[in-house]
Amino acid sequence: MRHAIFKTICMVVVLLVGLVGAASAQEKLDRTVLPIQEPERPTHSELDVRNVKPPPRFEVKAPEKASNIVIVLVDDVGFGATSTFGGPIRTPTLDKLAAAGLRYNNFHTTALCSPTRNALKTGRNHHTTNTGSIMETATAFPGNTGQIPNSVAPLAEMLRLNGYSTGAFGKWHETAAWETSVSGPFDRWPTHQGFDKFYGFIGGETDQWYPLIYDGITRVNPPHTEGYHFTVDMTDQAINWVKAQQSMTPDKPFFMYYATGAVHAPHHVPKVWADKYKGQFDKGWDKIRENTTAHQIKMGIIPANTKLAPRPDDIKAWDSLPADHRRLFARQAEVFAGFMEQTDHEVGRLVEALKDIDELDDTLFIYIAGDNGTSAEGGFVGMFNEMTYFNQVVEKVEDLVPLINKWGGPYTFPHMAAGWAVAFDAPFTWTKQVASDFGGTRNGMVIHWPNGIDDKGELRTQFSHVIDIAPTILEAATLPEPKSVNGTPQTPIEGTSLLYTFNDAKAKEQHTTQYFEMFGNRAIYHEGWLARTIHRAPWQTKKQRPLKSDIWDLYNVQEDFSLTNNLASVEPKRLRELQALFMKEAEKYHVLPIDDRTVERVNAAIAGRPDLLGDRMSLTLYDGMNGMLENTFMNVKNRSKTITARLKIPEGGANGVILAQGGRFGGWSLYMKDGKPVYTYNYLGLERFTVASTSAVPAGAATVVLDFVYDGGGLGKGGMATLSVNGKKVGEGRIEKTQPLIFSADETADVGLDNQTPVAEDIGIGRDETRFTGKIHKITLEVKDVKKKS
Repeated sequence: MRHAIFKTICMVVVLLVGLVGAASAQEKLDRTVLPIQEPERPTHSELDVRNVKPPPRFEVKAPEKASNIVIVLVDDVGFGATSTFGGPIRTPTLDKLAAAGLRYNNFHTTALCSPTRNALKTGRNHHTTNTGSIMETATAFPGNTGQIPNSVAPLAEMLRLNGYSTGAFGKWHETAAWETSVSGPFDRWPTHQGFDKFYGFIGGETDQWYPLIYDGITRVNPPHTEGYHFTVDMTDQAINWVKAQQSMTPDKPFFMYYATGAVHAPHHVPKVWADKYKGQFDKGWDKIRENTTAHQIKMGIIPANTKLAPRPDDIKAWDSLPADHRRLFARQAEVFAGFMEQTDHEVGRLVEALKDIDELDDTLFIYIAGDNGTSAEGGFVGMFNEMTYFNQVVEKVEDLVPLINKWGGPYTFPHMAAGWAVAFDAPFTWTKQVASDFGGTRNGMVIHWPNGIDDKGELRTQFSHVIDIAPTILEAATLPEPKSVNGTPQTPIEGTSLLYTFNDAKAKEQHTTQYFEMFGNRAIYHEGWLARTIHRAPWQTKKQRPLKSDIWDLYNVQEDFSLTNNLASVEPKRLRELQALFMKEAEKYHVLPIDDRTVERVNAAIAGRPDLLGDRMSLTLYDGMNGMLENTFMNVKNRSKTITARLKIPEGGANGVILAQGGRFGGWSLYMKDGKPVYTYNYLGLERFTVASTSAVPAGAATVVLDFVYDGGGLGKGGMATLSVNGKKVGEGRIEKTQPLIFSADETADVGLDNQTPVAEDIGIGRDETRFTGKIHKITLEVKDVKKKS
């Protein structure tokens, strides 16, 4: 008996010594160089393995006290939208987290999505990450190239190499536009940017009913569930991942990045959510702004002396609008509000899942309500199809009113009137894209961490910026900032950890200087003062005035929360000093030269960024090539094109898509219906022009050709489309107008089927229903530029 007890004690001692030794070994690791260097392997002279003890296994584990990390980033929702920050949209999940955590009312983003996302996940300014704007408007200049440098390692990679499991779900929008094809490179895709798992979409937006989804780098079809919605799907995926991860490795912490496509356009939400707000926006955007500001003051979210900033001159007073305008606009807001509440509900499901597995208390949960202010890109009346904005087409109220009952459903791709963006950014004047106004950059943030924050339900007012999140997480995880990652010396992190604010509401502000710039709108914050210039409004896509002619304002933001008291004429010396400081910071962080072009930069040739196909005028395509995003496909806009398809037609004829680009809200498709070739051009979902053969193609080898001759004379013009089969013309007709700049942000070019939504209305929907039933040997797509008419 004594021998057994002694033996047990010895085993326990050995185990404890091993554990202490392992812990000691982890503490001695040099975590400033990643990956952490493995120890030198010993050599042995002994022949028989039985006579030798193996060396201890080398394994990198997270620090003993490292907590789980969750970042929730909602898209395009402003400071004055959520109930948590005094707004009219109910966000009970955010409310609950705030009640048990901290609200931050002085937190800032970059005013646009890709830049905010890269700044968030690297701790560096957006120009340091080469993300001066979104990926689709990258240029040739450092600071704007769209290619994240290797010297700017993302937080996810730092955590992964320190023993964390990492998963990203939802929107990405951080991969260079020309790097999104099957040819890669995949260096800037999520799974090469530190994430073990990715489930979501790569671009800036997606159809919530029919999304383009990737699992890692593989495109996958969404599950066939009744009433499918992407936000629900990505939440299911996130919950499944974290539960499985903790089941398999309960001692391994996780980092989850949960970034919804909501509430970015298209505003897609089940009708039941939108209908919860029936009548609640009938009072209009002016009254909503007033009520929100008053509520924010009452809640203590903003100072009692805060004045409601004036709305922009271009936005009409609600009471001046005709009744049909008000009815349309109110429904647009109901849909947006329902979209936001549904999103918060899905975040709530994630929170409950963490609670169910007893991980919520030990999770640093950061919920950021917006990557910028609410979007005013819907123009003055909103849009049935958001792609009209990017093609500089103005929609009319009389065309939109009949669609009210469909708004937010699968047959719309909608955005709301800009007046609502201003309302949901209360108490400020401006919106998304305006980096020089807090309406574009001030976003509500809640941090919840029961095991790390003692104060509950309190407000934090220190100036903070999205680049502060990465250093906050590193400090919370007791990890040092790495000096080298994957062999590349690192650009130092430019943000400041917020840990100093967690348990000290009165702690002295540590982030004291911050520049802002987006498309020419620019500002500098320094020690409680803001100097800024409004260069252009979000709805202005053409150059307004030279950058050197911009007029600068000056605000004491410690006394003027909403930027209503311009002190430029009172303190001209301070203004000049801050303007000089802006230029110093702008040079330091690769902001210069400033590029204020907007829509023009969508064209790679004009912007000066790489184009995957370069100056090629011909592209050979094969069956199975589908899911090709617009930036990696032949540009057929504003030029002539010829499609030559070599096919084999089965007995009884063929049906389905031969080649298509785009979808329900804009694009073109060459397909066969009842054995007959058809070409349809879908102009922004507003008009369809169709050329069809009257006779079926007989069985056997066949060559189907679509020849489109562009009229020329400018952008977006029409042309003549001719169909031929085996050298014989079988159909001809006019395409009266074409889309000049973009077909879709997420719909693709596809051989042998039409992914997601269909271009043509009469061929079914989805991969299976639109699949070509014959055989495609190959397709040649040729384009030809039309000479300018003299």
